[in-house]
Amino acid sequence: MIIAHLDDTILKKTGKKIHGTAWRRDPLGPPFHTNFIWGQRFLQISMALPNEKNNCQSKAIPIDLHHCPTLKKLSKYADTAQQKTFKEEQRIAKLSKQGSLRIEALRNKLDLQGAKQRELVISVDGGYTNETVLKSLPDKVTLIGRVRKDAKTYKLPDEQPAKGRKKVYGDQLPTPEQIRQSDDIPWQTLNAWSAGKSHNFNVKVVKNIRWRAAGKKILQMVVIRPLAYRLTKNSKLLYRQPAYLICTDNNMPAEKLVQAYLWRWEIEVNFRDEKTILGCGEAQVRDPEAVKNIPAFITALYAFMHLSIHRTCKKRDSSTLPRPKWYPAKPDQRITTSEIINLFRAHIWSKWSNSNFSGFMENEHKNRSMKNETNPLIAAIFYNRK
Repeated sequence: MIIAHLDDTILKKTGKKIHGTAWRRDPLGPPFHTNFIWGQRFLQISMALPNEKNNCQSKAIPIDLHHCPTLKKLSKYADTAQQKTFKEEQRIAKLSKQGSLRIEALRNKLDLQGAKQRELVISVDGGYTNETVLKSLPDKVTLIGRVRKDAKTYKLPDEQPAKGRKKVYGDQLPTPEQIRQSDDIPWQTLNAWSAGKSHNFNVKVVKNIRWRAAGKKILQMVVIRPLAYRLTKNSKLLYRQPAYLICTDNNMPAEKLVQAYLWRWEIEVNFRDEKTILGCGEAQVRDPEAVKNIPAFITALYAFMHLSIHRTCKKRDSSTLPRPKWYPAKPDQRITTSEIINLFRAHIWSKWSNSNFSGFMENEHKNRSMKNETNPLIAAIFYNRK
């Protein structure tokens, strides 16, 4: 089984004549007010790279970054043929349609690369859990998405009429929020990795359902109880928001389903690192090809960088740069993007300083009297943060 994540992001821009830019809704704006920013819209697919098979930490590796600009407004003097063409192009330019096309392209690439028999599991948010994506899923593709708490789902029909059209939908089920509050369906406990450690989640599973947005597909719904947490040891108990998931594979175990969706958070980490650390979207270019290709090139560098670290050193050992003393002691925490860049920098500077970077602090103490051969800036350079 191959697990991937799909989401969109916005790269902020200031130039009003840059190709593909428009006013976008700011996802970081407050919930009580809609803010707008000027920028480009990209669609990214990242593939999960877990450390082990089941309950474990996972890393997301970007494999596709696609530019999704909106069309410019049609002239009021356009004729009927132009209006018809514009509506068709506008339908294809929608994010949900572009997401469906990228999923299909990924499935075709996997088939050509020898993974035709492996199931592709795509985890998405509520923006892609709709009719456009669900009804056009290719074969061997399973979608896990978030739905609204008032979504209307139906049972499978008990009986079919003797004459006429066959029934597709049976009796209407309670809404996901009503299922969460009801005592008719018992809670199940499962273990999954999230937020740096394993957690016990309480879930309710409803199988053999249908949803009008998915057509005739048989789905299963998973309701996740809000997870309790405390900001400090002495603070009051707080709760996160509940989650309502649907899956197009009615037979997928709840543990794998919940874990695959929780790993989706890694694509948000990809967006943050690509923008803040590598400067994706900061290139001052105006050519349409450069506008869409340079962010994809930077994203590819980010992916190769994490793949190289995954193959050489999955965990911290003697070959990696020691963590600074002011960092909390977390030996099982994975290597971050900033630490990977510092590790590359350390390899380069260690050759220049004629010392082994893994033990440069020990050499520093041994050679304190050798002022002409010791560079006091080595430690500061190695532990520099951008």
